[in-house]
Amino acid sequence: MRAFSKKLIDLRAQYGYSQEALAEKLHVSRQAISKWELGITLPEIENVVVISEFFDVSIDYLLKDDIQFDSHDNLDRVIIKFLASAQDMDKISKELIEITRDGIIDEQERGRLDNIVDTLDKISAIIDEIKSKMNVK
Repeated sequence: MRAFSKKLIDLRAQYGYSQEALAEKLHVSRQAISKWELGITLPEIENVVVISEFFDVSIDYLLKDDIQFDSHDNLDRVIIKFLASAQDMDKISKELIEITRDGIIDEQERGRLDNIVDTLDKISAIIDEIKSKMNVK
């Protein structure tokens, strides 16, 4: 399970931003970024939304340790969760092409690959939930 601070560090590294550069992009202080990454404070909700939009990740991803499924969710709701992940799958495809284009995987790209694996694990969990709801093995 990864806390907000770890996810922010990973996203910043994945996109190659220093704390200073990210702070400038988000219109906050470098000290705010540092406190968020150290887990001293959490950003205000407005900043969580800005971070979510900036890195093109969901607020749920940023704030929840794991995506949890409500056992009372009906099949329709679970399928909607899966369809929402289609955007993630498209992003993954494009990112994998970009990462493998030069045939060399550097440290930054390894971080991006770790995020891809996390996203695929979440999508897999959604698929398992659909199968369970449909009694498919």
